[in-house]
Amino acid sequence: MIAVIGLLLGFLVSALFLIQGKRRGSKGDQEKKRSSNEPVDVQKPKCYSKSEVALHNKRDDCWIIIKDKVYDVTSYVEEHPGGDAILDHAGDDSTDGFFGPQHATRVFDMIEDFYIGELRQ
Repeated sequence: MIAVIGLLLGFLVSALFLIQGKRRGSKGDQEKKRSSNEPVDVQKPKCYSKSEVALHNKRDDCWIIIKDKVYDVTSYVEEHPGGDAILDHAGDDSTDGFFGPQHATRVFDMIEDFYIGELRQ
């Protein structure tokens, strides 16, 4: 009896792995079918002028510029460990403050989650 239950469970687990493998395989097959000459759908980043960024200078609407990239950090303002310091350059260039000694290296990875576009020159 225990052997039959073990075989049945083994069969079910194997079937789940096969189904999961087929799902992954079908996505890969679709990518392989795409011709290498087909254009890849790559969106250009949106560009913002400095005056457009300047409009977003409040706690509930906060954009910043870091090295000519624009970030919408509104959702992070309340979580910012430095308190309202993030608002010192809201709607403006925050490059110097961002690269200051107060920031741990993890912020360099975190900031990319807030990227919305490039600064128009």
